[in-house]
Amino acid sequence: MNIGTIPAKIARLDPAREALIDVDSGRRMTFGALDERVRRLSNALMGELSLEKGDRVAILSRNCIEYMEIYYACARVGMIAQPINWRLGEAEMARILADGSPRLVVVSAQYSELIPGLKASSTADNWLSFGEGSDGSYDALINASADNEPSESVSIGGDDPMLILYTGGTTGESKGALHTHRSLFMGMINQTVAERVVTTDVYMLTGQMFHIPVALAMNYHAHGCAMVLINFDARLALETIEKERVSAFLGITTMLNWMMADEKFAEFDLSSLRNIQYGGGPMPHSVVAAALAAFPCTIIQGYGQTEGMTMSFLSQEDHLRALAGEHPERLASCGREGFITEIRLADPEGNAVPKDGVTPGEILVRSEANMVGYWQRPDLTANTIRDGWMWTGDIAVWDEEGYVFIVDRAKDMIISGGENIYSTQVEAAIHQHPGVLESAVFGVPDEEWGESVKAVVVMKPGEKATEQEIILAAAQHLASYQKPRSVDFVDSLPKAPTGKILKRQLRDPYWEAAGKKV
Repeated sequence: MNIGTIPAKIARLDPAREALIDVDSGRRMTFGALDERVRRLSNALMGELSLEKGDRVAILSRNCIEYMEIYYACARVGMIAQPINWRLGEAEMARILADGSPRLVVVSAQYSELIPGLKASSTADNWLSFGEGSDGSYDALINASADNEPSESVSIGGDDPMLILYTGGTTGESKGALHTHRSLFMGMINQTVAERVVTTDVYMLTGQMFHIPVALAMNYHAHGCAMVLINFDARLALETIEKERVSAFLGITTMLNWMMADEKFAEFDLSSLRNIQYGGGPMPHSVVAAALAAFPCTIIQGYGQTEGMTMSFLSQEDHLRALAGEHPERLASCGREGFITEIRLADPEGNAVPKDGVTPGEILVRSEANMVGYWQRPDLTANTIRDGWMWTGDIAVWDEEGYVFIVDRAKDMIISGGENIYSTQVEAAIHQHPGVLESAVFGVPDEEWGESVKAVVVMKPGEKATEQEIILAAAQHLASYQKPRSVDFVDSLPKAPTGKILKRQLRDPYWEAAGKKV
């Protein structure tokens, strides 16, 4: 499978079928037009720009049609796309460019002011820009290129590398996870089975295209579905669902909360929705109940990583059964292994832990959807992928039917007075307070106990609480040593592109101030 030929198949069958709807620009594109531009760009990469198979092409942009064109064109002729997180500082962008050493960098006009500084620290010999206010070099290149199918495309696919996706940096410096055509395609199969994709779907991409959600969106394209591109805003998402008759999307828990909190939520026609997938962590029982009552569709949870796409699922039926009183505790799980995925829980020596719902172990994943390794980091690859199993760094327990309950990241577990405290358990207890929107729990230095439990909380719009109210609400569901010792209130929490909260950014200043290693 050559991922770059996805638009070609649909263009042959139905060239007038709508492929892309760019909400920000108002542009719409058919599969026929998309495939033509992908062919032209592919020929330009190999011809005018003299790029070769395996060369990297970096992209710096928000979600837009051009982003998808570049992905497909690179894939079609064997280039490796290297998307750049636009939320990063210029120094980190420069580091990632140096890491991938792209031959070509494509930048939207929105970030054109960064080009001089990035050029100074990059070895790329080709720079293109697009969008209103740009020099128009990207479109000029496409328009001047040949429209024939590149001869190279027939020999590309399978284990050829296609995409370097940089991790969210939840545990430190971002690393480039290298995916091939095969790994992305196998991940698409996992998603097709879990989401039950149908050709009449209209998919709304709410995540950013520099991260793994773009592969989930490509899966809908492979089925001939229209893809709606937005840069998330709760009101915009609701308007778009109504206008474009969106049937499916992926959102983190916070996105759903903000959509439901919109004062005009009840006025929108959301009847086109068929299924919502959420990720970034389990959804509190109260939010699941609210979401199923508010949205006229089923919901599923997908647990995944940049390194492994989506690896396990809590199915549509799991949610409905749990709310009906059958295994309600499973709403706190990330479900069971996906269609093409194997999951094990193991102790540090690699020994399997029992399915008793109590004994913790690290989640290991064996799947053809896993990355092939970290870009130019064989040391990290060897530590992460062992004997075909990818060690995720997530600590979990599982029950007798294989439902996995993540209790913490290995580096997020708090040890206070010799007791192991899992931050996710404390967070779940905090969410028993009805006014809490989000929370992050982590350990901070404590001279007596080694670490003490710190909570940072975001309240729902219009809701207020005191530190003592949050501590008391949590304490009703925890052992005394597990409850938060202090609580801070903030307007928002720092997040990775996956939606995972960057606890490291919250935790590290406390340890640095204490002069301790983080």
